Amino acid sequence: MKPLAIFGGTFDPIHLGHLCVAWEASELLDAEVLMMPSGIPPHRPPPIASAQQRVAMLRAALRGQSRLILDARELTRSGPSYTVDTMIELRAEQGERPLVLLLGADAFAGLPGWHGWRRLFELAHIGVLSRPGEQAVLPDVLQREISGRRVAGPAELRTLPAGKLVELSVTPMEISSTRIRELIAAGREPCYQLPAGLFDDPQLLAPYRR
Repeated sequence: MKPLAIFGGTFDPIHLGHLCVAWEASELLDAEVLMMPSGIPPHRPPPIASAQQRVAMLRAALRGQSRLILDARELTRSGPSYTVDTMIELRAEQGERPLVLLLGADAFAGLPGWHGWRRLFELAHIGVLSRPGEQAVLPDVLQREISGRRVAGPAELRTLPAGKLVELSVTPMEISSTRIRELIAAGREPCYQLPAGLFDDPQLLAPYRR
């Protein structure tokens, strides 16, 4: 069974770095990827753009393809946006279909600080998005948790619904949402850092203009 991957973030705004790694992960896994904007992130300041504005930007960015799919469920949930709650919902919906939670290497190294993090391995596989040759330093508690879970390649994830760890080598793109917001606020247009669709409607980037 083809897996379903989940790629979350504030997407404030969605940029080409997000889309590049999500697309490459989709190809490596031979899977659709749910692009899932977070509601109230528990580990960082709230987004500048509203939920509705971020959804509009994602719709514009994802137009014309079917591999990356918008899933805005976390934006309708009150309180902090915990990944484990989302994965519980998806597992109930998808049955035994393999689910793959996509995390950047730094986010994965910080996983023990997440709410209900150990349960994530019961609900999904973890796909760590890393640059070629990159190796994050993992805390001991995480090292113990992933012992015996690593698989050699994405194909091995298809035989189980959850519980494994795979490293996905993706192309690094040094693009920062913070820097993009600064450029827009200064009256500049980061054309080759954002999807072209975000420039089609002047209102899409309005939250970041002074």
